Amino acid sequence: MGKNDIASIILAAGRGSRMKEFQGNKTLLPLIPEGSPFKGRKSILLHILRTLPPGPKAIVVHHDEEAVKGVTAGLGTTYCHQPVLNGTGGALLATRDFLRQTTCENVILTMGDIPLVLPETYLQMTDQLKKAPMVVLGFEPVDKKQYGVMETNGSKVSRIIEWKYWKDFAREVRDSLRLCNSGIYSAKRETLLHYLDRLASSPHVVQKEIDGRWSRVEEYFITDLVEYMHEDGVPVGYIQAEDEYEVMGVDDLSALQKAQRIYQERFL
Repeated sequence: MGKNDIASIILAAGRGSRMKEFQGNKTLLPLIPEGSPFKGRKSILLHILRTLPPGPKAIVVHHDEEAVKGVTAGLGTTYCHQPVLNGTGGALLATRDFLRQTTCENVILTMGDIPLVLPETYLQMTDQLKKAPMVVLGFEPVDKKQYGVMETNGSKVSRIIEWKYWKDFAREVRDSLRLCNSGIYSAKRETLLHYLDRLASSPHVVQKEIDGRWSRVEEYFITDLVEYMHEDGVPVGYIQAEDEYEVMGVDDLSALQKAQRIYQERFL
């Protein structure tokens, strides 16, 4: 392992309920379709693995776990099983052993359904760790939709506010929150480990539909780490993606088809 290697974590445990036509793990969907948007070559997950910087890689798995392992077999990746689908923070908590065992100083956290991030963006994110122990990848969309927004002060992020809260802000406040959260982060490994115990002790109780029934469940969110660090006076930085398409998520069929078109324009 080289001294400049970067550890990467890909969150790939969920099914993606909005991709109704596909029952498998959506990170295995193709970026080059052949006859159907759901069949083809260059899976999203394999492309992300090849785009990330050199270094050890962990994939958080749950839904269709064996298929994910089959596609990535032989690549030397570590698999971290998330026992319960309890949020992005829950997925990160499932990687604690991986984080403890790696010797890499810097870590990238990315989503398995965001395939179009440029290799240089990942490197820029880790380079910014010279200035702050955690960095958020933001973007400025034409329409903020229901994205989480970043409350910033100069070059630092003080918190990430979910749509269910910022939608009720006064219009001038909403308009001032122009940057959205992509869900992709870089962090110093030791800082990340330091805050994971606090994350594990602070679940959110939310209403969630499971098998057609609404239940109260505990979930954890990576975004809480930003607020914890800000409260402790630990700076969180950010960089901005080239455009909103670089960080678009493959949530449904139309997004998949758009990502497939953009991939062929930008990467082939």
